[in-house]
Amino acid sequence: MIYSYAAFGLFVVAILAASRYGLKAWRPKAIPSSHSRDEKARYSAESRPETVEAGAQSKLNWKDVEPVKFRPFKSTYYITMALQASAPSELILIDNNYEERVLERRKTMENHKSTVMGAIPAGHDAVRELYSFLLAEYLPGRHPSMFSLEQDGSVFRNHVTNQTFSTTPPADPLEAFKVIGETVEDDVFLLKETDEGHLSVAFLCCHPAGFDPSTKLGKLLKDIHEPVPSYEKIGPSMERFFRKVKAGQFVKRLNWSITTQNKLFTPSGTHIYEKDAFQVDEKVDIDQVRLRVELQTLTRLPKTGAVIFPFKTYLYPLKDVKDEGLGPQLVEAIEGLQKGNAPGMFKYKGAVRWGRDVCEYLKASG
Repeated sequence: MIYSYAAFGLFVVAILAASRYGLKAWRPKAIPSSHSRDEKARYSAESRPETVEAGAQSKLNWKDVEPVKFRPFKSTYYITMALQASAPSELILIDNNYEERVLERRKTMENHKSTVMGAIPAGHDAVRELYSFLLAEYLPGRHPSMFSLEQDGSVFRNHVTNQTFSTTPPADPLEAFKVIGETVEDDVFLLKETDEGHLSVAFLCCHPAGFDPSTKLGKLLKDIHEPVPSYEKIGPSMERFFRKVKAGQFVKRLNWSITTQNKLFTPSGTHIYEKDAFQVDEKVDIDQVRLRVELQTLTRLPKTGAVIFPFKTYLYPLKDVKDEGLGPQLVEAIEGLQKGNAPGMFKYKGAVRWGRDVCEYLKASG
């Protein structure tokens, strides 16, 4: 997968077309713990997303919700990607991997704090706004069977992990990110506009795909995207759209890649950069190879005006794709990385290393 900051670039041209789908800002009222079970169930039903992709979220028991099977690969790769308008209810999707994922994220933040989270002073207020929105409004309102407010709304309770946190954000943005990181499994980047362009001001990224997110903090978009093939085709359009995106307007896209590691925290080993040495057609362990897909969203925080880019990562064994009869389509998509308007993606995404073994497996019978 293109690393997640680079994925900003893939939003742009299609986003410009999708910008007409602005949605009204969604500010759900949190459900007090004193409400009856029927009242909570009725509220949850009213808050259900409308799309097929998010349909599983309508179930009240998160343990019954299977991860969505996204298969977004196309026969030819284009750096301009199709987008869809998204509903606020799709901002945070939860499935039966939730508990395992958030506990894993807690360990990742403890062991790799400087890599997976950071903020410069210009981003502190945006981190606090995101914290307040998620804990005091969005999560208790959208998933009341999992999260609730207590003590007149001053305390947030996670009923899955049995953790409680104040709904008032910590003064330290990294402490705020730590709470967010063990409450939702989505990663997020925050940007603010400057005279020179949009600046990366804060990030929480426990699931980096082949890059160290800490090296991107405090950089402009054009500098963040410097290694990305054909970025110059979309850079100016991206800046224009980021200036225009409104609070309450949500767009989404899917980004896919192949990774040879069965891990979510992979800050290296995915991409091949200009001066990197690499082995062509290396032998890979197919059992460890995954189709990696990110469900990405873009919107703006209303108070601070920061642009937020949250995304959830899915890992699918190749066997699943093959068993679904989609092996030939994925092979075509891998080969299609050399076509389209950004042929450098075939090397950049590492297909020169793993492409032979992966395609042979997907083509083989049985």
